[in-house]
Amino acid sequence: MSKRLAWFALAAGTAAALAAVALAWPRAEMIPSASPAAWAATPENIARGAYLARAGNCVACHTARGGAEYAGGRALDTPFGRLYGPNLTPDRATGIGHWSADDFWNALHNGRSRDARLLYPAFPYTNTTLVSRPDSDALFAYFRSLPATHRSNQPHELAFPYNQQALLALWRLLYFKPGTFTPDPRRGAEWNRGAYLVEGLGHCSACHSPRNRLGASGDTLAGGLMPTSGWYAPPLGAGARAGLGNWDKEHIVALLQTGVSARGTASGPMAEVVARSLQHLTTSDVGAMATYLKSLPASPAPAQDSPARPGEQLLAEGKRLYGSYCVDCHGAQGKGKPPAYPPLAGNHAVTLTPAVNAIRIVLNGGFPPGTKGNPRPYGMPPFGHELNDAQVAAVLSYVRASWGNAGAPVPVPEVNRYRSVPLD
Repeated sequence: MSKRLAWFALAAGTAAALAAVALAWPRAEMIPSASPAAWAATPENIARGAYLARAGNCVACHTARGGAEYAGGRALDTPFGRLYGPNLTPDRATGIGHWSADDFWNALHNGRSRDARLLYPAFPYTNTTLVSRPDSDALFAYFRSLPATHRSNQPHELAFPYNQQALLALWRLLYFKPGTFTPDPRRGAEWNRGAYLVEGLGHCSACHSPRNRLGASGDTLAGGLMPTSGWYAPPLGAGARAGLGNWDKEHIVALLQTGVSARGTASGPMAEVVARSLQHLTTSDVGAMATYLKSLPASPAPAQDSPARPGEQLLAEGKRLYGSYCVDCHGAQGKGKPPAYPPLAGNHAVTLTPAVNAIRIVLNGGFPPGTKGNPRPYGMPPFGHELNDAQVAAVLSYVRASWGNAGAPVPVPEVNRYRSVPLD
C-alpha cells in the first residue's frame, strides 16, 4: 500500500471513529429557568447564590493565591498537565459578563462553555450536573453581582494528546452523562438534602473516590490518592476500620464545621475545605451531610487485611521516639486531649493504607483550620528536621500497631518519597 493510500485509510478510519462518537454522543440537556426573576439581581437571589457558592467551595479553584476572589488563575495540577481556573466575575472581556443564565446552566449541567467548547472534568461537572436549575440561577445571580475584575484566563498547559477536544469527547462518551438529582422517596428530607450536597454541589467524590488511569472517578467515596497533591482522601463509607459509619453524628458535624472533633482533626486539603466552605454552612445542612455519609455502604477493607506486626526492635525504637516527641500531647495510651490534640488510639486516619497523611503530618506538622468554632487552633510542629526517615518510619509503625490499632508498618522508602513532596 502506498503512503498516500495509507494516509487515506488512516483518515477514513479516524473520520469513521469520530462519526461513531457523534452518533453515540448523549445529547445535551436543557432545563429552562422558571423565569427571569430566578436569576435577577435581587438581594434574595444574591444571598442564596453566595451561600451555594460557599457550599460548592467555588472560590478554591477560581481564585489565584493573593488574587481577587473568583477572578480565576488558580493552578490545578493533574497527571495530564496543569489547568487554570477561569474568571467568574462579570467582566465582559475576560469573565462571564456576556454569559446568559442558560450558558451558566449549560456549563454546570452539560460541561460545555458558552462557545460550546467541552470543559475539562477538573471542573467537576460530573457532580454539578446534579445541581438544580433554581440553584444554578441563584449562583449565576451571585457571580454577576461581584465586582468585575479584568483578568484574562490563562491557557491550560496539557500535554498532547490530552489537549485535544476529540479525545475529551471520547472521555465524556465513556464517563459522563448529564443527570439530575432525584430524591429517594424511601428516605427522609434530611438524608436527601445531604445526598444532594455531598454528591452534587459539594463534589466530595472529586477527592474521596479512586480514579482510573484516564482520571475518571468511581464516585464510590471509597477513598483515593490525590496524585499531584501527595495526600490521601480517606474513604467516607461505613465500616469500623475506615470511614465514618462508626462515628457519632455530632462528631462528624463538629469536624466539618470546626475542623476538630473528639475523633479527629481536619488537615491538609480538607482543612482548606472546612475553612473556605463547610464552616459557613448551616448546622442543618452539615447535619444532613453527616446523616447521608453515615448511611453509605461499607468501604472496601484495605488490601492488607492482616498486616504484619512490626518487629520488636522497631517497636522499641518507635516507643522510645514516641516518649520523646509525642507523649506530652497525645498521651501514653494514645488518647490525646481532644479537640486540641486528637487521639491516636482507634483513629482510622492514622492506620490508613497508604500512610501518606500520617507521614506528611510528622514531617511537616500541620494546623487544623481557624474557624468560627475553633478560632485559635492548636497545631503540630514539624519533626522532619529532627527525625530521619528511619525514625519517622519507626514512630509511625509503633503508633499504627499500638492501643488496638492494626496498621501495617511504614516502610522507610515511603517516608523518603514524601519528604520532598510540596506542601501544596
